[in-house]
Amino acid sequence: MMSYERYAEPMPPPLSRRDRLRPWWRLIRGDRPIGVLLLLWPTWWGLWLAADGLPSIHLLIVFTAGVWLTRSAGCVINDYADRWLDGQVERTRDRPLATGEIAPSAALWLFAGLMLIALGLVFTTNRLTVQLSVVAVLLAASYPYLKRYTYLPQVYLGIAFGWSIPMAFAATQGEVPALAWLLFLANLLWTTAYDTWYAMVDRDDDIRAGARSTAILFGPADLAALAVMYSGFIIAMLLLARRAELGPLYHLGLLVAVGIVLWQFRIARSRARAACFRAFLANNRVGAAIFIGLALDLAFESRLPLVG
Repeated sequence: MMSYERYAEPMPPPLSRRDRLRPWWRLIRGDRPIGVLLLLWPTWWGLWLAADGLPSIHLLIVFTAGVWLTRSAGCVINDYADRWLDGQVERTRDRPLATGEIAPSAALWLFAGLMLIALGLVFTTNRLTVQLSVVAVLLAASYPYLKRYTYLPQVYLGIAFGWSIPMAFAATQGEVPALAWLLFLANLLWTTAYDTWYAMVDRDDDIRAGARSTAILFGPADLAALAVMYSGFIIAMLLLARRAELGPLYHLGLLVAVGIVLWQFRIARSRARAACFRAFLANNRVGAAIFIGLALDLAFESRLPLVG
């Protein structure tokens, strides 16, 4: 009898635990922490302002862990919703759901698990924060589907990313004052602006695939629209400083942030993909500069407004 063993293809070696977990790590963007940081900075702005300084260790842990969990869950549901699109876009074609490394049903279970853990953390706070968290879950679950039906998914992302601000005030003060909504508005403008840089990276691919974004909506006026949004963001942060009686250290941090924003326009004025992506990434430094200035100002109680 003839043996065919020598003609058979060799069996691949079994995957290690690290190899099996790697697609899941990529699914939650564990290898790309920029999204966590862009969500963390405004959350910390809200916590520090609400506490008038260093927040309690309990709330700092709850909200910091909550940022990582909800951002990870958001990435999962985003890839689930975009599995029809990601394979057509150069930047996203290797995502685990697009390649088939992870089943869509498994991704949904992961999303549910991450959100349940995040809700468990929120239940250690107060009733108002729990009520606001229900809105946060709805925002996270519905955001990814907007790019099919509207040109404003970046605005909706700003709402979702900023919702941690009223939650931070609710957890700290038991209410959501006007100061919280002013900060929410500022963050909405900032998030819409930096996510428009991000959308400009994929604009050509999105047009071919039939997806929508502010980058497509603004078209040739994209840089002008970005200038308006960043200007509104800075003005809102100045109004916040006046209302909260923040002093020179905060304004110095804001000035550094303005310099970083201007640098973004200088490097990305050509609208090249790589340049727009660098401009997007630079917003991490914008958020960090403002937070450092705010935290130092509150720590040293330098409450002398620069104007007025």
